[in-house]
Amino acid sequence: MASIWVDADACPGVIKEILFRAAKRTGVAVTLVANQALQIPRIPSLRAVQVSSGFDVADAEIVKRVAAGDLVVTGDIPLAAEVIAKGGEALNPRGERYSPDTIRGILGMRDFMDTMRASGVVGGGPPPLTQANRNAFAAQLDTWLARSGPGQVPVRPVPKAGS
Repeated sequence: MASIWVDADACPGVIKEILFRAAKRTGVAVTLVANQALQIPRIPSLRAVQVSSGFDVADAEIVKRVAAGDLVVTGDIPLAAEVIAKGGEALNPRGERYSPDTIRGILGMRDFMDTMRASGVVGGGPPPLTQANRNAFAAQLDTWLARSGPGQVPVRPVPKAGS
């Protein structure tokens, strides 16, 4: 059975809440990996793994544990690339699914933007998470659960035609 792994140090709280609801409703195994202690609700299929501090330690732990077909929730593009190389799937908190077809271009753009920020040409980070981002994330999660999760049950009920 496929599992969900969360790069939890930078994952927005609202996205964690969506994942907690998915774990409670479907029983899908959700593991949050972070280099700090996490408070999580008592849900049988939900757990947290604390790793030591250090650059990319949580990422390395996720890559070590992820299996083909698992979903990793991360905004870290190099981590997403490693997950895809292992046969896993990657979804960022804004609802963008990374794929073998797109990851190379996204990684190249990320490297380019890092160079631009380092040279002072571009400043700032990403804009705040919007309701549209949350909805896109939930929709992508539903799609993954329908395809890969336990019992293939969506996180949110799908409205019936005409209602």
